[in-house]
Amino acid sequence: MQDSLRITASSIDPGLLGLPWSTTLARWPSEHIVSLPKGLSRHLVRFADLSGRVVAVKETTEEMARREYEMLGNLRRLDVPCVERVAVIAGRTDADGEPLPAALVTSHLRFSMPYRALFTQVLRPDTATRLVDALALLLVRLHNVGFYWGDVSLSNTLFRRDAGAFAAYLVDAETGELHEEGLTDGQRSYDLDLARTNIAGEVMDLAAGGRLENGVDAVAIADGIVSSYRSLWAELTEQDSFSTSETWRITERVERLNALGFDIDEMSMTTTADGTVVEIQPKVVDAGHHQRRLIRLTGLDVEENQARRLLNDLDEFRARSTKQWADEEMYAHEWLTRVFEPVVRAIPYDLRAKLEPAEVFHQVLEHRWYLSQAQGRPVPLAEVLTSYINEVLRHRRDEATIMGPPTETMSLPVVTGATPTSDDEGDDEVDWRDLV
Repeated sequence: MQDSLRITASSIDPGLLGLPWSTTLARWPSEHIVSLPKGLSRHLVRFADLSGRVVAVKETTEEMARREYEMLGNLRRLDVPCVERVAVIAGRTDADGEPLPAALVTSHLRFSMPYRALFTQVLRPDTATRLVDALALLLVRLHNVGFYWGDVSLSNTLFRRDAGAFAAYLVDAETGELHEEGLTDGQRSYDLDLARTNIAGEVMDLAAGGRLENGVDAVAIADGIVSSYRSLWAELTEQDSFSTSETWRITERVERLNALGFDIDEMSMTTTADGTVVEIQPKVVDAGHHQRRLIRLTGLDVEENQARRLLNDLDEFRARSTKQWADEEMYAHEWLTRVFEPVVRAIPYDLRAKLEPAEVFHQVLEHRWYLSQAQGRPVPLAEVLTSYINEVLRHRRDEATIMGPPTETMSLPVVTGATPTSDDEGDDEVDWRDLV
């Protein structure tokens, strides 16, 4: 152990002391390295095993490592989707006493993917469009809390499946700035222009590598982030004016924001001098409307679109119920124990790394709809599950661990496989009568 080594960590993990910090990252021995897909990065980044979990280690200057470490902590406190900071390692020297770069260590997201991992085979342009839409929403959320990114790109983002869409997470905060007073229009525009330029280049690179269908318009896909961002930003921030006889438009505005996944914590309302016109403007808007409701009712913490899908099924379950409970938490508990949990437990243990539970449940519901349409009858959920497991899930690649060939330089942290626990034993036993 080097006497000069300085470790700043968000939580104590003795495993940090066992990593070969006296060796340059490019020469770390294979027993410490985890092979994951190669990405693009201005720094050398490798993936390492830290106490049974995978972390990304990035060599940089001590100043930049500490700055990014603090920024990631601030963003997590603001509930912005981003990777979790683990540690800063400074004061590194090699066996000859020569200084080595500092290192930033970050954790990774389970079931997340760098954008290139989604294009290992030729995919349709709408996949790229969905990634861009997810990035636009992330950028709106960042700008809404006063964060200027300065390096917006698909490469600096991780994606998780979210009920047919994607959820985006910030990976690299090295160039970011947090402004408590908010961002100027110029700062937002610069971030948006940079995003458009970078995305166009990244999509062109995919097309040149044969990873997109022929005839894809990379510029049109990149332009999509501009239109998507502007429509979202306008809905969150623009002022509405209407007559005092149209106060229902206040509720309509709130419902539109809720449908987009946002809650309004504060709204400014004023009237004109003669009292005939009302002006409203959202002042504090928080993302995660459906996530918060699902957590409150069931304790399930999932992505926003997944939460919306699960809540829809819960509401349908409540509508079909013959019980007359006044408390919706009681319906939520029954739905959780009779519908959601039996479906999750029905997935064979060897297939559980394919998708996270909420995404599996969403896909099972989709599969039920397709089967019912094809057969012209309501298909029982037990029958749907058997079909889904054998015809769909078994043929998917594992997304809890997206492995790739060993590479010298890798840029984005992705996820390791789920570790079995004692609670998982026996979970394959399911009472099919509960699947209603």
